[in-house]
Amino acid sequence: MSASILIADDDPNILLALSYLMRREGHDVRTAKDGQETLDAVAQATPDLVLLDLMMPKANGYDVCRTLRASSAYAAVRIIMLTAKGREADQRAGLALGADAYISKPFAIGEVVDCVASVLAQSRRPAATAGLSDA
Repeated sequence: MSASILIADDDPNILLALSYLMRREGHDVRTAKDGQETLDAVAQATPDLVLLDLMMPKANGYDVCRTLRASSAYAAVRIIMLTAKGREADQRAGLALGADAYISKPFAIGEVVDCVASVLAQSRRPAATAGLSDA
């Protein structure tokens, strides 16, 4: 299944590696190097999925996720957070904001491929994120 994927990370090596990997899987790939560029790219052409780093300049991944989830226009966009912040509290915070999955760096290639396939196979239920700010 081909999907449009936006990879958002400020590390050029990670952008290159993930772009190659996702293209090899047959996906259409775009990249963004910071949070504002990510939001601009989503507004320009809404992707099916965003692979989102948490620690980026101009807007962190939490802010990007929060902004996307606040707009019904992006309710169907799936978000997988990719980050070096692997503590359970960080993971809970990302999922509470509406991320569909959370992968800690360093990650295995197979883990990313499997997670992307799994998240894309699930239909996004926007109502599932309602009320999470109360958590």
